[in-house]
Amino acid sequence: MIAERLNLSESTVSRALNDYRDISARTKARVRDVADELGYAPNTHARRLASGKSDTIGYVMPMQDGQLTETFLGELMAGMAKTLAGRGWDLMVLAPHSAEDELAMFKKIASARHVSGLIISRTYSNDPRFRILQDLDIPFVSHGRSSDSQSAAWLDVDNESAFAQMTAHLASLGHRRIAHIGGAPVYNFARQRADGWKRGLREAGLELFAGYAETTELSFEGGQAAMERLLALDQPPSAVCCVSDVVAIGAMRAIRQAGYLPGREISLIGYDGLEIGSLLDPPLTTMSQPLQSAGSKLAEMLITIVEGKSRPTDNQELFRASLVRRGTANPPLEGVPESRGTHRQFTNSTFGGIES
Repeated sequence: MIAERLNLSESTVSRALNDYRDISARTKARVRDVADELGYAPNTHARRLASGKSDTIGYVMPMQDGQLTETFLGELMAGMAKTLAGRGWDLMVLAPHSAEDELAMFKKIASARHVSGLIISRTYSNDPRFRILQDLDIPFVSHGRSSDSQSAAWLDVDNESAFAQMTAHLASLGHRRIAHIGGAPVYNFARQRADGWKRGLREAGLELFAGYAETTELSFEGGQAAMERLLALDQPPSAVCCVSDVVAIGAMRAIRQAGYLPGREISLIGYDGLEIGSLLDPPLTTMSQPLQSAGSKLAEMLITIVEGKSRPTDNQELFRASLVRRGTANPPLEGVPESRGTHRQFTNSTFGGIES
């Protein structure tokens, strides 16, 4: 009906509705106006039968090894789901339990083609999945880069610059003993963030003290344990850069249990900008990355690749995190935290002091 009304071919109308590049903006506008007038909506099931495509995107959850939180994943997947739903696509969540399980999933998808493409995240410094997915001819986009991502589609935050900025901010407040709680360098983001902290120290002319580079599981418990080790040093830090908000919240608990106040005796900054950070007492200073918009962008990138509208190398985007100033990063106090036990210990606090 649209084709007849506009005296266009059905294929031209179809390509206009699907936003193909070879259709002019004027034609697309005419087609959409008539489509709206006629109340046109695509029949998803009929389209899948006609095209032989699944119109389903799979998100491969990183293997559960303490590296993730429901909050982080929830925000990322909410962005994906919203964008996909608006396009009439479905989101399938895949949860492998091992590298072997993940490879078996990839091979099944390559054979059955019940999923049109994949989104992967928590990339490794040397990530074999890039080559595996390319060899299996499965379209994919990664949330993060690796050493083998030059020919792939990816969306990433400038982790190194973010942690250099974080360190510079603490130095500008007067801190000279700045530590870092990071994740295992097998993860590309963890390596980049550690490099950014070191760069920030160099640029500020500060010393990297022995014992100030902590590596831990990226969980509440991991952050707490790492902070306890830093507090046990002969000269504890006055400020800490944390690889994630979750780690920072765990570190806040250790600070309180040692008899100090986060943001007073010891400053700290998290990373991710999770909503929970604003609910703490004091609220967590953090570097914010837009997780929902990142999920939306990942979905958009993958759809254009699957539909043949762009190449993987056309979809490589780096964005910057932004500092959110709250209550846990302040100028240092003289002689603290060497003088231990001068403040009331918060033995009944939950992580980060929500119930303190």
